[in-house]
Amino acid sequence: MKLYNTLTRKKEEFVPLNAGKIKMYVCGPTVYDYIHIGNARPYVIFDTIRRYFEYKGYDVDYVQNFTDVDDKIIKKANSEGVESKVISERYIKEALKDAEGLNVKPATKNPKVTEEMDHIIEMIQTLIDKGHAYVSDGTVFFDTGSFPDYGKLSGKNIDELLAGARIEVDSNKKSPTDFVLWKPKKPGEPAWQSPWGEGRPGWHIECSVMAKRYLGDTIDIHAGGEDLIFPHHENEIAQSEAANGVPFAKYWLHNGFINIDNINEQIQG
Repeated sequence: MKLYNTLTRKKEEFVPLNAGKIKMYVCGPTVYDYIHIGNARPYVIFDTIRRYFEYKGYDVDYVQNFTDVDDKIIKKANSEGVESKVISERYIKEALKDAEGLNVKPATKNPKVTEEMDHIIEMIQTLIDKGHAYVSDGTVFFDTGSFPDYGKLSGKNIDELLAGARIEVDSNKKSPTDFVLWKPKKPGEPAWQSPWGEGRPGWHIECSVMAKRYLGDTIDIHAGGEDLIFPHHENEIAQSEAANGVPFAKYWLHNGFINIDNINEQIQG
């Protein structure tokens, strides 16, 4: 079987890390509402790939997360006057129901960000200890300049990113390309205690932690929509490889966008 590997930009013959076994991580939805057709596409595509591997006799360990703490979840919870967990649990239940309706097999594990805080804090501390992250006014940033391979998945480079008009300016950062690992608590937000004060994780760190915990430091396949190539998957690689000291994923698979009326719509998120 050949797979198109986004990391190498070519089709490659699939060779598992361990004979007969496959460790596969697929980025799941942020559960602030019902999943839509853009979320359903990776559900179906990567389930189909998983089923083919199983048909060929592989034992597939298939992990797909739920992002259950996020600005959109918090906003909806505040508008309804309930805790964020009420919103996230409601839509996790609906997402699982929709996946079943699509005949998608249940994942081996569906980890939730809110249940992984100790491990998230542990990885962030490892990155700080190794000189890949720094604390600035209660926020922890990943130092992209400390990771020479930053950009290898997306093909972007630091100079290109620095010159980009979309780079967010933040006086607390060493560089505009650095990204958040931990953010301080704001009024009306859920928060967890950490060595850097009460707060919650940035988006990217969660998947690095959950992939490591449930599949190991190096996995066979990491998958998701093509809109996740940058910055999400790029940042996952930087965090994971900086913290663990080994390659993160051997094959990176990405599905394209839904095509509606001959127009590619970015409706993945």
